[in-house]
Amino acid sequence: MKIGIIGCGTISGAYFGGAQNTDILKIKACADLRMEAAQAQAERHNCQALSVDELLADPEIELVVNLTIPRAHVEVGLQVLEAGKHVYSEKPLGVDTESGKQLIETAAEKGLRVGSAPDTFLGAGVQTSRQVLDAGKVGRPIAGTAFMCGHGPESWHPNPAFYYDIGGGPMLDMGPYYVTALVNILGPVKRVAAITTKAFEERIATSEAMRGLKIPVKTTTHLAGTIEFQNGAIITMIMSFDMWRHRLPCIEIYGETGSMTVPDPNGFGGPVHVCPAGGNWEEEEIPFPNNARMIGVIDMVSAIRSGRPHRASGALAYHVLEVMCAFDKSSETGEHVIIESTTERPEPVPLGLNEWEID
Repeated sequence: MKIGIIGCGTISGAYFGGAQNTDILKIKACADLRMEAAQAQAERHNCQALSVDELLADPEIELVVNLTIPRAHVEVGLQVLEAGKHVYSEKPLGVDTESGKQLIETAAEKGLRVGSAPDTFLGAGVQTSRQVLDAGKVGRPIAGTAFMCGHGPESWHPNPAFYYDIGGGPMLDMGPYYVTALVNILGPVKRVAAITTKAFEERIATSEAMRGLKIPVKTTTHLAGTIEFQNGAIITMIMSFDMWRHRLPCIEIYGETGSMTVPDPNGFGGPVHVCPAGGNWEEEEIPFPNNARMIGVIDMVSAIRSGRPHRASGALAYHVLEVMCAFDKSSETGEHVIIESTTERPEPVPLGLNEWEID
């Protein structure tokens, strides 16, 4: 399948690189509002540099990977659908549930597909964690924790301002990795209760490229809450750009007969540890390939060709978006937020596949 990429910023390099590991798709063209950025990637990766309109008008391109900034995800996604092409978006699907729903409904009306990052849940770490749970090694899941805490990206990122704009913050930036991994392991969410805040009205960039830049903070930067899943499991979550140091784990699941550590869901690999009741922590064998960025698009192309559902689906991404938005909504209303959407757990990655194979 010939595909296009819109948005040639930092993350695009990982997608171009991942495309080199498969023959199921070929990047024909890329586009960016900054033509020089598109030309640089086109020269580096042997494809065409086009304007957005030219890329969308190309009849050979069947799917577009949308790597624009979060606030533009839905707007650009709708343009892709109007052009009669499937769209795979970087995370999050949108910055609010209303626009995210519009994207999903438009695709359904047109008979097209929506896919969305993150695809890290297709990696060895989260897939092994799900296998452990499904095999009953920790029993019925009762509770768990999920923490992503730091002091924000302004000390290292070359363009950190959008992290503090509408559509940024730790939840919409990093939350997709954590919530998607949890939904893949535990299933859909029932309700959310949370308190959210921001510690600073302004951030000062210290990265070399933007040193001294004053960044207004327009979103919540510390979100603490509880997620109840439909299977009864209760997960305590903190997403924060307001903490200098901590010793909190990424994800842990506590079951009826044991506990499990889940590796950083922002990566594709990592160790999985299980501690049976009354026992000691032991590292699990990892039977899955690591995979890397672009595997979600590869799976989506394979699914379109074979007619099966793709794993990093729009339904999954929308459910995750609703859960993430529920944190601020719960804090504002002082009430539990019932999650209206639901989703199926994606099919697990089959055992025995080599890296970059998926079916």
